Amino acid sequence: MDSPKPEAQERQGLYIVLLSLHGLIRGENLELGRDADTGGQTKYVVELAAALAEDPRVDRVEVMTRLIEDSRVSPDYARPEEAISEKAFVVRVPFGPRRYLKKERLWPHLFGFVDGALQHFRDLGRTPDIVHGHYADAGMVAAQLAALLNVPMVFTGHSLGHEKKRRLLDSGASEQDVERRFNMRRRIDAEETALENAALVVASTKQEAEDQYARYDAYRKTRTAVIQPGVDLSRFRPPRRFASRPPIYASIAKFLRSPERPWILAVSRADERKNIRTLIDAYGRSDELQQKANLVIVAGNRDDVSTMEEGQGRVLRDMLQRIDKYDLYGHAAYPKHHAPEEVPEIYRLAARSYGVFINPALTEPFGLTLLEAAASGVPVVATDDGGPRDILARCKNGVLVDPLDTASMTDALLDALSDRSRWRRWQSSGLRAVDRYYTWKGHAKTYLKEVEKILGRPKRSRYPAPKTLLTRADRILTTDVDNSLLGDPEALAELKRRLAEVRDHVAFGVATGRSLQSAISALRKADAPKPDFWITSVGTEIHYGDHLAVDREWLRNIHWRWDVDAIKRCLGDLPGLELQGRAEQTAYKISYYIDPRQAPP
Repeated sequence: MDSPKPEAQERQGLYIVLLSLHGLIRGENLELGRDADTGGQTKYVVELAAALAEDPRVDRVEVMTRLIEDSRVSPDYARPEEAISEKAFVVRVPFGPRRYLKKERLWPHLFGFVDGALQHFRDLGRTPDIVHGHYADAGMVAAQLAALLNVPMVFTGHSLGHEKKRRLLDSGASEQDVERRFNMRRRIDAEETALENAALVVASTKQEAEDQYARYDAYRKTRTAVIQPGVDLSRFRPPRRFASRPPIYASIAKFLRSPERPWILAVSRADERKNIRTLIDAYGRSDELQQKANLVIVAGNRDDVSTMEEGQGRVLRDMLQRIDKYDLYGHAAYPKHHAPEEVPEIYRLAARSYGVFINPALTEPFGLTLLEAAASGVPVVATDDGGPRDILARCKNGVLVDPLDTASMTDALLDALSDRSRWRRWQSSGLRAVDRYYTWKGHAKTYLKEVEKILGRPKRSRYPAPKTLLTRADRILTTDVDNSLLGDPEALAELKRRLAEVRDHVAFGVATGRSLQSAISALRKADAPKPDFWITSVGTEIHYGDHLAVDREWLRNIHWRWDVDAIKRCLGDLPGLELQGRAEQTAYKISYYIDPRQAPP
């Protein structure tokens, strides 16, 4: 389905852009668990987009992500646009290399997304009402994009750097290893940037807001709203009596001596944060647990572990080695492949076995799999961190456990499987709570209520006013300041008159050696037209719009191999040069006076 052309749209509602830049995102058949970057967040943004698009206040929703041309992944990810529903779309923007990159390697390329996004808005003929960044990378980019467009920004962190770092250090990782593998300083800085610029921060749980976001300097409680995500109840439902077993059952049962025993089910990506190793230790060290239940681990899809991405491969090799260490053959199932549509069936098989679902993650901002399990009729054992606390407080369908305490995890699993009457109560309680509290329709309704607050608009939608010429201009007029724009009052008055006639489609800018503040002062004094962009300090700084949003990508480009001290040393001994005052110096501009009589020819 192609998106409607701007001229064909009534455009009476909101235009919402959701940025999610890493991982593999498409409108259907998400490859959840394929790698560490394609997990709950990708599902969250696609389902959020679909839910928002169902609301009559919304005219268009886009999930904007990276366009990928790589033979190792599906050609779906090279399509510039894909429909999720009638009013929701995945829009892919090329930036960085064509090939697929894991998120830790995307950092140097992120701001390249901004130019492509601006071009997309220009082609569409619309400016978004809000820009919503998901995760640290997209949060940082959303801050820049929203500033350029002069629209509010929303941020959802999903997994926060401070909390992940704390849990990794607690599990034995070194500070140096965490930094090397996860670019943690850069990630936390990006989260600070996102929080500083966000008009609204969406947290999934109260604990996430008050304990995790609150560790950041830029966190503001008044800008934070707790909105629980939803679950697609059309896919996740309890098993029907006398239903035949689905084909995926054979793929799991072949591992097990007694597949009819209750299942201890774990579904996650092959990611260290998911803490599969402690779960296997908890099961492998307990003969009683092995006799009582089977362990079923669905950790994404795999072919040859030796050729997989480093992080995934390390987790899967560790999983296989631990299963071998405890000789869990016949007790543990770890299927190599499953399709996305088989995940609900796996939950229902666990429910039919009177089993439990376990989420042993080191840190869990929300815990979407817990809702999927509850909606499928499976009681849960979950990490005592983040989202699971709120979910179990509402659902009352299981127990919390310290993810680093192996013995406690064993005891919690044994206890959860020991009482069939309580198991049924937990099942019923979870089913009722999910239906009551965790629907995407309810999430979208609350989300839009918060968005309307930051837009400062009445509930009845209006035609969105243009916010910036960056997405509308088809011509640009750029001029110097001294003895060009300024110096002839009559010519300046004529320029102002002519610009006023074409300001709906002509962008105006200045390019000057002056500093930004000096240029602003000079133009105000002369009553000159207000520029849409400022190129100042001899081209070393670019700012946009009324809010003077800085072009960070330009700063990153000119920072390359820029060594202020080395330049000053080279020029310091030249005759005829005198360093100008501090007010004339910037981070990327060194200003001198020159005396031609003394300077070298």
